[in-house]
Amino acid sequence: MKLHWQIFIGIGLAIIAGIATGETAGIGGVLFYDVYVFLGTLFLNALKMLIVPLILSSIICGVANMGDLGGLGRLGGKTIMYYLSTSVVAILIGLVLVNIVEPGVIDGDPVRDRVGLSEDISGIAEKVEGKGAGDIAGIFLRMVPTNIVAAAADGQMLGLIFFGLLFGCFMTQVVEQRKTVLLTFWNAILDVMMKMTDWVMKFSPIGVFGLVAKVVASTGLSAFLPLAYFFFTVVSALAMHMFVVMPLALKYLGRVKPQRHFKAMTPALLTSFSTSSSSATLPITIECVEKNAGVSNRTGSFVLPLGATINMDGTALYECVAAMFIAQAYGLDLGFSEQFIIVITALVTSIGVAGIPAASLVAISIILMAIGLPLEGIGLILAVDRVLDMCRTSVNVFSDSCGAVIIARSEGEDQVLR
Repeated sequence: MKLHWQIFIGIGLAIIAGIATGETAGIGGVLFYDVYVFLGTLFLNALKMLIVPLILSSIICGVANMGDLGGLGRLGGKTIMYYLSTSVVAILIGLVLVNIVEPGVIDGDPVRDRVGLSEDISGIAEKVEGKGAGDIAGIFLRMVPTNIVAAAADGQMLGLIFFGLLFGCFMTQVVEQRKTVLLTFWNAILDVMMKMTDWVMKFSPIGVFGLVAKVVASTGLSAFLPLAYFFFTVVSALAMHMFVVMPLALKYLGRVKPQRHFKAMTPALLTSFSTSSSSATLPITIECVEKNAGVSNRTGSFVLPLGATINMDGTALYECVAAMFIAQAYGLDLGFSEQFIIVITALVTSIGVAGIPAASLVAISIILMAIGLPLEGIGLILAVDRVLDMCRTSVNVFSDSCGAVIIARSEGEDQVLR
């Protein structure tokens, strides 16, 4: 059975179990509620365990596998500029929409009690309200940590990402023999981490069961109303980026008909939606872009693998909306500086997200830590994360393919989508 069906079943069983047991039922002195808490906490701990090695190996391999950075030239500059620009646009779309809809507030009240968030609100408000201009500058200071091991241990992932970018870059500058050894080593670590992530995700139906059952047992079904608002806020923002922003970019920057590109990319989009993995979809993406859209192998083989590593428009948008939703649920009114921190952190962490299912949950934890929010908020969004993962992965892959077309056209490839 496909994992997403297992998760849907887990959610259904969790609703039934939570309603049936409440917070007081138990067997032999053991409360069912405590079992739910144990299962949910164990799953969240397993996800957090993967953060450091997964992000570091993903960043280093993504940069080093590009080859000699000195020879990237014009093509590399265009690619990086496109990816950064589209990611920023996606984040801003999500930020505007989540501020308008306010899914974390219902009838004027934060949904904190409805969804069973237990962290002390006074302590959270003190942490978040202390964020100001100095903290914005602090983001850039933390990107260059004095001790990379201490930064990783303290959860300062921005420094880890920056170190990974530098390490991957300079790996390409050492002699061939040593470069081969290092590249083999880090690729092996990345393979192991992806397998570990896959293994942890096999238990996600149980983890989701515990997290959802805990919420339902303590608050009832009222918890799912804010989740519905959150779900449709994310889907609306993703749809706006994919069906408005990207077609406009294709039409005016690539000078091609957007509907032709949608048709060319249909196999890749369906694959990305079902697998929730831009990395797993990459071979099909390359085939669709080169054979169906007519992009040259020179452009496609460079732009698309790089995009599968660093261009995560849908993921960046989702991370921003999720962090804002969790803040709203706690009743926190984030000012410009706090929201700016979210935008910058979402942009940087989306670069370090591996192209595998649910990897963005790891990145969301980094954003929450950056603005002082508790990690228990991640449990709030897990019930709907799987479906949203499928949607945002399709946006990621489509943005990569649009980038290949736009850059190919800028390089004078007239045969693209003709």
